[in-house]
Amino acid sequence: MDFTPVDGYLLDGTPSKREAIDHVLRERVDDPRAAPFYRAFEAIGTRAADEALIAIRALVAGKVPDDELIRRLRDLVRTARAGKRGDAAVEAAREAYTKELGS
Repeated sequence: MDFTPVDGYLLDGTPSKREAIDHVLRERVDDPRAAPFYRAFEAIGTRAADEALIAIRALVAGKVPDDELIRRLRDLVRTARAGKRGDAAVEAAREAYTKELGS
């Protein structure tokens, strides 16, 4: 599955959250662990926490979306979005996110 829209939303804010969620719903993976996330996206759309996008992204990358992993990735996403591309902290966070998820 191509997760460019989800990674783009999480790391850069582009595309929109709506577009990232629509992409996830169109490109569903056949994994029963993903079902609760799909139901949440269908039920509440963009009101779903970003952690739900992070969790399904981790799941598709072959990771167990446990609380520790989701918190770590959430912190990387926050750091990546808090500064400007090229800033050392931003680039380090983006690299760590990519390394963690094998993007």
